[in-house]
Amino acid sequence: MAKSLQQIDDYYLSQGLKGEALRSALENDSEYQRLLKERKAVINNKYGITEEEEKEYLLPNEEDYEILSIVKTLKNENLSETDIEIVELIKTQLQDDWRGPLLEKLKKLLQKYS
Repeated sequence: MAKSLQQIDDYYLSQGLKGEALRSALENDSEYQRLLKERKAVINNKYGITEEEEKEYLLPNEEDYEILSIVKTLKNENLSETDIEIVELIKTQLQDDWRGPLLEKLKKLLQKYS
């Protein structure tokens, strides 16, 4: 019977691995890597995410792929200026440095109302 990603992960956890040791074991497990690659391909196809986008954004779970897919769809719509700002801010939350754009927006609001 084929194992799932979760079963493989659980096995290493039951062996007492955690943190960097767990990540290293999973990176070196060929079955885990094969399953992960297959899963990513299915998700990429489902949400229309390109390899470039996958490299640009942090997409650790399927909800993040869905968020990016919706953002891409909305960018093709005739949005109001406010909605464009909201969509752009949401997209920044998928980036590695998500705090910078959030702080920038908050500072603008603070300045506006101070």
